[in-house]
Amino acid sequence: MNTINPAKLLMTKWSAVKPVRKERHFIVTRLIRDEKGIITACELEAVINNNLYRLDWQELKDSRKWITGWK
Repeated sequence: MNTINPAKLLMTKWSAVKPVRKERHFIVTRLIRDEKGIITACELEAVINNNLYRLDWQELKDSRKWITGWK
């Protein structure tokens, strides 16, 4: 399990363990917050084609799907 500090998540780099559509490397480009200011989701941008994906930031903790950095 990856350990993540949500306050430092912006602009971090991630690699998908199993790439889909040749998209393996991503950057967190946006944090989505609720009305209380708590981070609920993040937006990942694929480096290869700039596609954007929104997911619950806690999904990045799953080391079976995500690796920190570009590997």
